[in-house]
Amino acid sequence: MNDIFKALSDPSRREILRLLGKGEMTAGELATKFDMTKPTMSHHFAVLKDAGLISSRREGTSIIYSLNTTVVQDVMSWAMDMLNGPDKEKRK
Repeated sequence: MNDIFKALSDPSRREILRLLGKGEMTAGELATKFDMTKPTMSHHFAVLKDAGLISSRREGTSIIYSLNTTVVQDVMSWAMDMLNGPDKEKRK
């Protein structure tokens, strides 16, 4: 879970996740949305992949990234549980 929080702590990584929420994108397509170097983009991709939030596959010379919706849903469910607090169990 710490890897996920680390990944989500950066606004650029949150924006990458938002963009991937609309569908798969190549590394190049994502890079055009940001004013940063390729090594910096690669670092952000690596952090997101290490957290399990995105996955990638190679097609020819392109790397295509996609959102790992299962992990994102798990994180959102956990966050909602945290927001609802301990009284949630009493209401069931």
